[in-house]
Amino acid sequence: MDQRRAAAVSLRKLRQLSLRRVPGRADGKPAMKDAVLDRKGRKQETAPGYRRLVEHYENCFERHGATPQGVDWPDAGDLATRFDVMTGVIRPDTKTCRLLDLGCGPGLLLDHLRDKAAPAPIRYLGIDLSEKMIAAARQRHPDESFEARDLLADPLKERCVDYVIMNGVLTEKRELPQAEMVAFAKEIIAAAFHAAEIGIAFNVMSTQVDWTRDDLFHWSCDEVLGFAARELTRHAVIRADYGLYEYTTYLYRSPQR
Repeated sequence: MDQRRAAAVSLRKLRQLSLRRVPGRADGKPAMKDAVLDRKGRKQETAPGYRRLVEHYENCFERHGATPQGVDWPDAGDLATRFDVMTGVIRPDTKTCRLLDLGCGPGLLLDHLRDKAAPAPIRYLGIDLSEKMIAAARQRHPDESFEARDLLADPLKERCVDYVIMNGVLTEKRELPQAEMVAFAKEIIAAAFHAAEIGIAFNVMSTQVDWTRDDLFHWSCDEVLGFAARELTRHAVIRADYGLYEYTTYLYRSPQR
């Protein structure tokens, strides 16, 4: 099976994760859905659990506006470092770059790319689950393309961009159970890889630390690499060299030589 067919099969398989039950949950709720009862006691499905993360970030944005704190990053300098590491996925010989900023928020990556020379001329697209974030991004960057979209419900066409960057999409889980967050992470990584012609970058919190927090998403790099090799690609890079309590993974469709 070639890589193109394998990626499509993997995406279909991972979508099925949302219908499986989380191991060990006594209530047996679906992995990516919240179950509630109406007034007559009938079970209804609400929005996927990961949409609770959107509410958290919208609350941060309401308090702090288009700042690092507005997307729940405490430090502007560390955010700039993350942007540098994320854009490091772009190959140095790239002439032009179709870049998808997935989880773009109010467009802070664009600010960074304009303040600091981009690695290549960029055709930018920002996508976020939050309508409020997209409205702010369009107001701040009226000449760029932004879209409110859930890639798990409405996937992009295969290989429609060169690179996908997901900065901070998978670093917090808030109240979501670990198993539910892992299922979401696998689905959104697969959806991003499906859309990318060359590669993707994403960050998660490291497990190689002397402390953890229940509201953060700590995910072993062994698990990440194992998942990628089984379902997407074996061409991976782990970046844990930039001094923060996280790591960034690059996944490429082909070897980088």
